Amino acid sequence: MTPLPSVCVFCGSRNGVDPAFVQAARDVGAMLGQNGWRLVYGAGEVGLMGEVARAAQSAQAPTMGIIPTHLLTKEIGKRDLTQFVITEDMHERKKVMFMNSDAVVVLPGGAGTLDEFFEVLTWRQIGLHQKPIFLLDTNGYWQPLLSLMAHIVAQGFAGASLLETAQVVPDVAALTTALQPHLTR
Repeated sequence: MTPLPSVCVFCGSRNGVDPAFVQAARDVGAMLGQNGWRLVYGAGEVGLMGEVARAAQSAQAPTMGIIPTHLLTKEIGKRDLTQFVITEDMHERKKVMFMNSDAVVVLPGGAGTLDEFFEVLTWRQIGLHQKPIFLLDTNGYWQPLLSLMAHIVAQGFAGASLLETAQVVPDVAALTTALQPHLTR
């Protein structure tokens, strides 16, 4: 565990079409600051990444951003963070984010967010870590993913434990309650 309770947030580099996604990202950032927890995220200034980071900063949360060199201009690296780390590639980015956190929260996002989620999910499934993973299911965003995971289990490609590897929370209040036992020191 890191010295300061830290939450890794995976989320989109775009805002998506539902304004609730932006509000949830802002609420997560604010919640981190209100609880004295550090934000660890992908260091982008754009999309939900930028929203969660700006809200965390406004709430006085320490912030650690990790970004690979090839995304510095595309995701507009947010250099005014408490810590700003540049990695060589995406794999190193995910590893540094994960190693510097105590829990993982997944907000709406696209293929990159899914890649990040499935990597930490797989690591937990095969016993490489026991950190909690939370899917913030804003307006049911993750329901198709949950259906796919149930289909994977039903088709015999994973055991039922796959469905318990990540906890689904409907809103930031429920997320806060779910995080507290894992981050209270």
